[in-house]
Amino acid sequence: MSPQPTARLAVLISGNGSNLQAILDACAAGRLPAEVTAVFSNRSDAYGLERARQAGVPAIACPKPREIERRAYDTALAAQVGSYHPDWVVLAGWMRILTSSFLDAFPGRVINLHPALPGAFPGTDAIARAYAAYQSGDILHTGVMVHLVPDEGVDSGPILGQEIVPILPTDTLADLEARIHAVEHRLLVDTLAKILSEE
Repeated sequence: MSPQPTARLAVLISGNGSNLQAILDACAAGRLPAEVTAVFSNRSDAYGLERARQAGVPAIACPKPREIERRAYDTALAAQVGSYHPDWVVLAGWMRILTSSFLDAFPGRVINLHPALPGAFPGTDAIARAYAAYQSGDILHTGVMVHLVPDEGVDSGPILGQEIVPILPTDTLADLEARIHAVEHRLLVDTLAKILSEE
C-alpha cells in the first residue's frame, strides 16, 4: 500500500502563531494530510517562529527593510518561500498585504484566514471593529472566513470556508477574541483538509 501523498505547506505569520500551532497539531495527529515545510514571519520577535522551531520546522524571519520597496521585498520573499516548494501558501495571521510580485509566484495557491465574514471588516483590527459595531447596534454577530488570495484585494478573494461567530451581550472584547480564535483554529484546519481531500 502506497503512503498517502502529503501536501507541502508554507505558513506565513506575523505574531503569536496560534493558528500555525493548530495546523502543526493537525498534521502531527494525521488529521491533515500535510506537512509544514517552513514558517516565515515579517517580525523577528514573532512567537510563532518559536512554535515552528519546537516542531522541528525551519523558522525564517524576513522583516522588510525600510529602504526596500514593497514589490522588491515581495519578489525576494516569494523566492525564499518558493525554495521550499510548497503546494500551498497559508497566511495564518500574516499582517502585510502581498502584492502581485508575491502572489503571481503561487497562482491560485495562497490561502488567507480572516476573523470576519465576507465583505465585513477587511484589514486590521477586524475583531475590535466588529465588537464596536455590535456595541452600537449595527451587527448581531461576526465570524471567520478562509479565502483564496488571487490578487491585491484586501480580504476579498473567493471563499473556501466561513462560520458565524455569535457576539453575546455579556462579552468583553477578550471574550469575543477567544471565541473567534477557537473557531479560526478549527475552520482553518477543516478547510485545508477539505481542499487537500479534493486534490
